[in-house]
Amino acid sequence: MPEDKSINEGTPGTGSGTYGTTGTTGTGVTGTGTGAYGTTGSTGTGTGTATALSQTAHEYGQKISDAATYAKDYVSDKVSVVGDKFKELQNADLGELAENAKDYARQKPGQALLISAAAGLLLGLIIRGRR
Repeated sequence: MPEDKSINEGTPGTGSGTYGTTGTTGTGVTGTGTGAYGTTGSTGTGTGTATALSQTAHEYGQKISDAATYAKDYVSDKVSVVGDKFKELQNADLGELAENAKDYARQKPGQALLISAAAGLLLGLIIRGRR
C-alpha cells in the first residue's frame, strides 16, 4: 500500500463511524448516519445526504399517492350513494316525502330544527351570493 494514504480503504472516517473507500484521510464518510460508504473523500457527505433526501422524498411521494387513492375511493363511494338517493327522490311521491318529513320532525324535533336552520342558512348564502 502506498504510504501517502491515497488509497486508504478501511481507515475510520469522521462522520457516523463508517469508512471512506478513497480519500486522503478517509473523510468520505456520510454524516447522515445512513451507513453508506462515501465514494470519494470530497463528495462522501453530499452523496449520502442526497441519497437520504431522495429516499425521504420517495417515501412522502408514496404517502401522498396512497392518500390520493384513498380520497378518490371515498369520494367515488359517496358520489354513488348521493346518486342513488337522488334517483330515489326523483321517483318518489312528493306527498309521501312530506309525510316522512313530518314524522321525522315529530320523532326528533331538535334535529329537525337544526337541519331546517342549516338549510335556510345555505339557501340564504346562495341567494345572496348571486347578487
